[in-house]
Amino acid sequence: MVCISLHLRAGLALALLCVPVWARAGLSFDGAARLAREQAPTLAAQQLALAGAQATRTTAATLPDPRLTLGIDNLPISGADRFNLTRDFMTMQRIGVMQEVPNRSKREARAAGAQARVERERAMLTVAQLAVQREAALAWLGVFFAERRAAQLGELERENRVLQDTLDARIASGKAIPAERTMARQEALALADRRDDAVRDTAKARAALRRWVGTRADEALDGDPPALSTDPAAVRAGLHRHAEVAPYAAMQAMAQADIGEASAEQRGDWGWELVYSRRGPQYSDMVSFQLSFDLPWQMGRRQQPQIVARQHDAARIEAERDELLRRHGEEIEGQLAELQALDAQRARLEGSGQALAAERVALAMAGYQAGRGDLAAVLAARREAVETRLRLIELDAQRAALRVRLTTLIAEQ
Repeated sequence: MVCISLHLRAGLALALLCVPVWARAGLSFDGAARLAREQAPTLAAQQLALAGAQATRTTAATLPDPRLTLGIDNLPISGADRFNLTRDFMTMQRIGVMQEVPNRSKREARAAGAQARVERERAMLTVAQLAVQREAALAWLGVFFAERRAAQLGELERENRVLQDTLDARIASGKAIPAERTMARQEALALADRRDDAVRDTAKARAALRRWVGTRADEALDGDPPALSTDPAAVRAGLHRHAEVAPYAAMQAMAQADIGEASAEQRGDWGWELVYSRRGPQYSDMVSFQLSFDLPWQMGRRQQPQIVARQHDAARIEAERDELLRRHGEEIEGQLAELQALDAQRARLEGSGQALAAERVALAMAGYQAGRGDLAAVLAARREAVETRLRLIELDAQRAALRVRLTTLIAEQ
């Protein structure tokens, strides 16, 4: 039974290895975003920054390390007892421990600052995640629409070859002139140039996608772009929750913690010291204990300027946040206006532009086949029809990119 099971497993593994590449699922829009989040070095770097901030948070409010003191007090340097450690009753070998104690307000401010740094790094991680998701989605869209443009040009090339194949018969029958063959070949050369441009654009789009998903970028794309909905009112209402604005709350908390720590300097710190002193065998050993206190008697020249400087930093951060909100508000309004215009153009082009272009091709072809038109009119009409379809693809690409940008402004809660 064990041997049979092993043979079945080996056969199954071999069968999976033999599955052709074309049978595997391609790279979907959501799959590209997921892979980018899993592989992006920028996210790994930001996660390490967050882990570092979390690791140092527990040490922010702890006391400084104690200090060990060693020394000799009252050592004679002249007379019969000079440099002798045991004869003079005042000579003592001393060992002690000293502990500095920052005041409670300072320690609480440092703890608050460390927590704020953790929150800032967490907010920055959210910003990085949204940026990676957005760029991976845009790269996937770039490949998708580049391939659509290339396919459209390939279809036009095939139609042009069919047209060229009928020219010899038309010229022989007197329905066309030899110059039309040259015209068709010139059109084929122009199409070849545009096809090369489309191939180049596709390769560049694949390279951009490879940055985010690695070798999976060489796979065929799976599915169409998702239909992302954009509510202008919701986008405007969520401006204050913009991901790039979120770190400023933590930065403001850090600035307030710095103000608190600077203010705590006005109270001064204190410390204690315990010393054990050893004298000669004929004398008693001694223990000493002392307290020390800072005396901030020049607060106007030392502590107060530091407080003012920290307050200016807090005001600067608030001003930067306001500027960022205004800039993003301008960008969002511009993107919403652009999206509205693109939607209108797309609807107009799809509703009547394509129909008019197809009608023009049909009329030009009918006239050409009836001998009442020339090839130049047919080629011009078909070129215009292709430009219409390419314009539709470009409008779809721009609309999809704008919707991706507008839907990756705020992190999902």
